[in-house]
Amino acid sequence: MKLFLNSFWRAVAYCLRPRVIALSFLPLALMVALALGLGYFYWDSTLEWVRGVLEASSVVNAVWQWLQSVGAGSFKLVLAPLLVILVATPVIVMLSMLTVAVLMTPALTMLVAERRFPGLERRRGGSIALSLAWALSSTVLALIALVISIPLWLVPPLILVLPPLIWGWLTYRVMAFDALVEHASAQERREIFRRHRGWLLGMGVFCGYLAAAPSLIWASSALFAATFVFLVPLLIWIYTLVFAFSSLWFAHYCLAALQILRSEAVTVPAPALAAADAHALTLPDDTSSSINTNNAR
Repeated sequence: MKLFLNSFWRAVAYCLRPRVIALSFLPLALMVALALGLGYFYWDSTLEWVRGVLEASSVVNAVWQWLQSVGAGSFKLVLAPLLVILVATPVIVMLSMLTVAVLMTPALTMLVAERRFPGLERRRGGSIALSLAWALSSTVLALIALVISIPLWLVPPLILVLPPLIWGWLTYRVMAFDALVEHASAQERREIFRRHRGWLLGMGVFCGYLAAAPSLIWASSALFAATFVFLVPLLIWIYTLVFAFSSLWFAHYCLAALQILRSEAVTVPAPALAAADAHALTLPDDTSSSINTNNAR
């Protein structure tokens, strides 16, 4: 718990540094360009396709007739945009996280290492290719989990639990790996994952809820559907800051855990050392007898 809280407040403090804020604009610019470009070329056609699918469904038509009977027929106009937003938001979240992991996490980890752990040896238990492979494989697994869990989102409590849990798992996998890839050996990385898996997953889930909060608030508003394209830059910038914070949090936690692990490896317990010294100074009985016999002669 001490390591958890200590790394948390340090990450918050580091987020206020001008260097961290400046680094956040590069992934922001790339993601905004990508999102606005896709929205410009595919937003209208995607809405038309979704509306066609909804109108072809007898179940949806029955629901619309019921909504009109209770005076909520206007909901039909915003249903298609809201569905597109709900599907696009997890994709934006994951792409934002991967962009931050590639463009910001190495620099943020180096910042933490230079300022807090300047003497920590770099054993380079991984490479850029391995880090990218790890991130992509984890993302594929998270996307599969999201797709499989979509039917469960219709159960009101689960939509507040499953997406943040999946995003948290993905955040923990990617950020913890990137925080250790430069300084830890492969064996040390596996040991830290084994020892601290619960805390690391908890950090990831916490960051997952931070990332999900803006999406849930905006997606719950019918007005947001009409202004989604204009609010995309703000949404992505919030995601960028959340994942920058998570990178710093994991860097502080994992590098501190690595330092503790190495200190345990080089420290010899005092009782064991005293016993070893006593054993080295004590001659065996047969040796002592041999010496006494020679002296008598």
